Amino acid sequence: MTFIEDRRALVKMAHMYYEEGATQSEIAKEMGVSRSLISKYLAKAKEQGIVEIIIHDDIIHPFRQLEMQVERSYGIREVICIPSFGGESSKSRLGAAAAKYLLRIMQDGQVIGVSSGTTLFEVAKAMISNQSYPSVRFVPLVGGMGNERVDIHANHIVAMMAGQLHAEYKLLHTPVMVDSKEAKKVFMSQSSIKSVFDLAAQSDVAVVGIGGTPEHSTMVQSYLGQEHQNHFADQDIVGDICYNFISKNGTTSRSTWNERIIAFEAEKLRDIPLVIGVASGKEKVQSIQAALKGKLINVLITDEETAKDLVAEQNKN
Repeated sequence: MTFIEDRRALVKMAHMYYEEGATQSEIAKEMGVSRSLISKYLAKAKEQGIVEIIIHDDIIHPFRQLEMQVERSYGIREVICIPSFGGESSKSRLGAAAAKYLLRIMQDGQVIGVSSGTTLFEVAKAMISNQSYPSVRFVPLVGGMGNERVDIHANHIVAMMAGQLHAEYKLLHTPVMVDSKEAKKVFMSQSSIKSVFDLAAQSDVAVVGIGGTPEHSTMVQSYLGQEHQNHFADQDIVGDICYNFISKNGTTSRSTWNERIIAFEAEKLRDIPLVIGVASGKEKVQSIQAALKGKLINVLITDEETAKDLVAEQNKN
């Protein structure tokens, strides 16, 4: 078969397969060749540009190109964008998107680590499914005790998620912060606390929020009050993940804060197969970027404006 005849045959096969809906077996019979050869010719038609497959996803999935830009810029497994609305509405939608993703990938028998915060609370609210996960175990990644905002504590969030999915859960009976690094050592050595963090280290999936700089952190204001302005003045801190303050490269900051918190260590997140970061907002762009650079998360759920800012920041470098 000459090259010209070959191209004519490719066009004919492509028309029959893609436009007329003929099967490869039907085409093979008409052309008088084997079915396996038809498969090879159809692949060749795409290679030579005779056939172009265009996926019209701009209406159904308007942010796919943006998501791919972030994925490629930071080498991340997956990015999911939602429209930017701002305020509590955005947090609610972000939580719903994260819950949908988690329900899609979650398998019975897994251990799922969960941090705390208002966004994670929205994830928990949206974790509704007709399917039960009796052998999934939800485990808190951070401490949290007291009467303030109990609804956004990790213990409350894991209990909510487990209750809605008929799953199991563990509780971490410890405060977020203790008075000194010596006190932290004592807490972390307690068998009841150590066993929870040991289980957390076995997580198949982790779902974490990403906090902004200390001045935007309600957590810092709660524990340090107005003193936080001076406490972090000379430190390279862009935000937090699981209460660990991190630098712009995603490394843990050398801060007395980090020496006193009862939380899963940021570096250990890299050992968890799938870490889902859920965050959005201009005040969090630097901290999200740091988490991405430090490979602390490998899936990001965010909004359109934050994703655009992340691409713009990366293009500056």
